Amino acid sequence: MIDPKIIRDDIESVRRLLKARHMEDALDIDELARIDDERRRLILSADELREKRNKASKEIGLKKANGADVSAAMEGVQGISDEIKSIDEKLQSLNESFTYMHLAVPNLLDPSVPEGRDDSGNILVREWGEKRKFSFEPKAHYDLGTELGILDFERGVKLAGARFYVYRDLAAKLERAIINFMLDLHTKEHGYSETFGPFIVNDDSMTGTGQYPKFKDEYYRMEKDGLSLIPTAEVTLTNLFRDEILDADMLPVCLTMQSSCFRREAGAAGKDTRGLIRVHQFQKVELVKFTEPERSADEHEKLTADAEEVLKRLNLHYKVKLLCSGDTSASSSKTYDLEVWMPGLNRYIEISSCSNFLDYQARRARIRYRKKGGKPEFLHTLNGSGLAAGRTLAAVMENYQTAGGGIEIPEALKPYMR
Repeated sequence: MIDPKIIRDDIESVRRLLKARHMEDALDIDELARIDDERRRLILSADELREKRNKASKEIGLKKANGADVSAAMEGVQGISDEIKSIDEKLQSLNESFTYMHLAVPNLLDPSVPEGRDDSGNILVREWGEKRKFSFEPKAHYDLGTELGILDFERGVKLAGARFYVYRDLAAKLERAIINFMLDLHTKEHGYSETFGPFIVNDDSMTGTGQYPKFKDEYYRMEKDGLSLIPTAEVTLTNLFRDEILDADMLPVCLTMQSSCFRREAGAAGKDTRGLIRVHQFQKVELVKFTEPERSADEHEKLTADAEEVLKRLNLHYKVKLLCSGDTSASSSKTYDLEVWMPGLNRYIEISSCSNFLDYQARRARIRYRKKGGKPEFLHTLNGSGLAAGRTLAAVMENYQTAGGGIEIPEALKPYMR
């Protein structure tokens, strides 16, 4: 969440933020301001009444000591207490409404983020490598995998429904190799600490990273238990330090985790219905950083470079794009998307998003740090896919397919295929 002082002192900047993100209809900013004003008015009234009650109680004590009749004064104090109770009840309701709406306010945008409504407003930052040339018409990974008998979509549907799949033989080994290669690269060369945690989390965790409450319908939730399947290991890793104060000397904390990820893809009807691009369950290696605010911009560039290095080692042509205001997620301040070339699909697909959240998640999850002798402050969180394993598998299959219908193994993966 953004600093509540911004809502109190500069509500017009929030209005401009919603307009830049093309989210004007997502939040009634005037109602938010009204609730905040009413809250503060009632808090002031309650404080004044408590002060009045305390003064009256002291006077009653003095009168009792002198043997005076205090029954009328006590009735007056009870009346004040009843009034305070009524205000507190109203405040509880207003606080709940304010918190819900406050959580729905998107993050502040970095000044470098271009204005735009959708992905057509994203700008190319750089690209690496060249499109692989073929002496034949390259196949899409889903056709290639089906013909080789290593991707089984029919049985995936039988087991769980649409957008599920089964890996066989080479596909299963390749994805395992990809995951292990990425974990080794990030831990041995990029300085991340490997972590493994739950794939099922509570509502506080989903709220801490911004999935709840607004986007609750987009994820798999078990109402009976109050738990949800994670859409990304970002949720697990970021919430490791929820409600904690870290020592500044620990920062930056850099974590990586392999996990399955679960998404309803409710808003993706008709998009990439075949193959591994848009599915309900997939594997991913996540990168998460906790850093001091003054270092977060540099750490964002480093994290993005770490994700890019995976594609470079696999010799896969890709582009890096800076997302525009309308395409940047509500929780992110600035996001780079890595898009890998898919010759079989004849287009680029997003394979990693690397984001700087500033203190937005830290405020929601109450994650702070303290410099020696200083007061606790909110730190900055960052994360990115390093990479999405299923999409990486699809990219390897399409870019390394042979004229005979087989798949070559990239040099970087050969040690992991033994």
